[in-house]
Amino acid sequence: MHGNVWQWYADWVGDYPSEAMSNPMGPTSGSRRVVRGGSYLDVPTVSRSAFRGGFVPGMRNDRLGFRLCISAQPGASP
Repeated sequence: MHGNVWQWYADWVGDYPSEAMSNPMGPTSGSRRVVRGGSYLDVPTVSRSAFRGGFVPGMRNDRLGFRLCISAQPGASP
């Protein structure tokens, strides 16, 4: 789901490592946390999961949120 609200991530804003990797992590500290997905008030170019922005932790407004998810246990029915 894209464009509903910006989704907070645990990563700090910064450059990814230059080598190819799966699920790269950003820096271990910083001043802004990564957000993705855009909000309902943003233009389409930023309302996609590949776009990374950053907001200061503790910032609150109607464009920010988070998504709850649960991992399915092996053998569990949906």
